[in-house]
Amino acid sequence: MRRGIFASALAGFAASLALPLMAAVPAVEQAQLPPGFLLELYIDEVPNARQMAWGDQGTLFVGSRREGKVHAVLDSNNDGHPDRVTVLASDLTLPSGLAFQDGTLYVGAVSQILAFPAVETHLRDHPEVQPEPQSVYDRLPQDRHHGWKYLAFAPDGRLIVPVGAPCNNCEPDEPYATILALDLASGEREILARGVRNTVGFDLHPDSGELYFSDNGRDMMGDDVPPDEINRLTVPGSHFGYPYWHGGAVADPEFALPNELKGTLIDPIARLPAHVAPLGVHFYRGKQFPELWQGALLIAEHGSWNRSSKVGYRITALTDPTGAQGLDNSGYRVLIDGWLDGDTPLARPAAILPHPDGSILISDDYHGRIYRLSYTDDTGSTKKREP
Repeated sequence: MRRGIFASALAGFAASLALPLMAAVPAVEQAQLPPGFLLELYIDEVPNARQMAWGDQGTLFVGSRREGKVHAVLDSNNDGHPDRVTVLASDLTLPSGLAFQDGTLYVGAVSQILAFPAVETHLRDHPEVQPEPQSVYDRLPQDRHHGWKYLAFAPDGRLIVPVGAPCNNCEPDEPYATILALDLASGEREILARGVRNTVGFDLHPDSGELYFSDNGRDMMGDDVPPDEINRLTVPGSHFGYPYWHGGAVADPEFALPNELKGTLIDPIARLPAHVAPLGVHFYRGKQFPELWQGALLIAEHGSWNRSSKVGYRITALTDPTGAQGLDNSGYRVLIDGWLDGDTPLARPAAILPHPDGSILISDDYHGRIYRLSYTDDTGSTKKREP
């Protein structure tokens, strides 16, 4: 009731000054959150926002897929509230994934890894000029189908890069359907995981260092088959089943499992509903969220595109990721729901990034926005209307 009175008073005040009201953001207004959580719009006008990365000086870099651009989100007043978005690079090929290390921004552009050295210095000194990227690795396949990337540096300095299958379901040669570790200095690469159809999100466990990653199951087998996956890599070179064995539960009708792989496949630690399309995953390392969410593996469920009724479009989590065991989906919970209004998506989450204060940022490639989820002890209000 108080919110309605406040909104009416604000509308009258704005009208008296002939100022337009800030448009409501349905993804914020209709989000369903656990008590005590706050969701707000962090920054708008970041077209097709995908993976995000922080620079050393607080610049937020954001990749895209359809736009072919990399954006830099700036806080001109250094007050913790971003106020400007600039295009750092354009005319790139599906620059969805990026990572930042030692002053350099790295961007995955399908067949190559591009580098932007001293990028924050360039933004400060020459903000009106787009810097020229350097190609630091150019031996990845050129296929656009499942060719967009997600990047992260491993503790040993190598760059982790997935290479998706160039199809819905096929039996491609390597390096397709793998996750690679690239040594950018020597050009050498190692296959970390095999039989991975299309991962667009992974994270390293903060204690064990093991790689946890999402994988999107194949299409055209029905509304509820096969499950999407969350996987854990414990032995480099392991095979996770594609295209022969889906979700640790479903044999493929087109490709029989080769004899040499029988008894060797690694099943997922969690089987998610089919077509929820898990993309970015992130271990919550902050201290702001309640104990239930400490150490949880947060999952951006991007949402279905070819299911008779839509599913996904939410943030979920494995609150017990090390104990999750396949079908029981131990600790699988919903953190943010309500991003489907009938059949209309209010948001399609793509990636998750920790904010230095312990909150998280969530990119929405459907509306070109970034949201911020934080926690407060004030359980009487769980959403904010304005950035």
